[in-house]
Amino acid sequence: MTVLDPFREVERLLGSALRQSPSAALIPLDLYRSGEEFVVKIDLPGVDPGSIDIDVEDRTLTVRAERRPQQVGEAQWLVRERPAGTFARQLTLGQGLAVDRIQANYADGVLTLTIPLAEESKPRKIQVTASGGQKSIEQGGQQGSGEGSGHAQ
Repeated sequence: MTVLDPFREVERLLGSALRQSPSAALIPLDLYRSGEEFVVKIDLPGVDPGSIDIDVEDRTLTVRAERRPQQVGEAQWLVRERPAGTFARQLTLGQGLAVDRIQANYADGVLTLTIPLAEESKPRKIQVTASGGQKSIEQGGQQGSGEGSGHAQ
């Protein structure tokens, strides 16, 4: 039985399709699956939440944020290592994700995106009626009728 795993698709695409805007600094992130959703945690310390922009277009999720440089009057900088400017990250999302139900939360300098599985991608049981009794078969994410005589209900 083939089970649809959009996380495997996301992992495959992350390796080849993670891109950054040429003029933007890279944003570090963590990505994991938790039950029936994927969670992306992106470090954005010091970023004004109002500057965070998240778009999804043609299965490409883009996160942009801006950290403005600190102005300290006439100070003479001795060390200035904290990056400022526009930060961007793009993820190409696999099939089977509910991109219309993505949720975003920003707390303690971390942007958390929750991307649920689409309903049609979740495994479900289909009852098959056959002569001589009922059998239960599992079908993972694909619609269709079971094998043998009878029909799907």
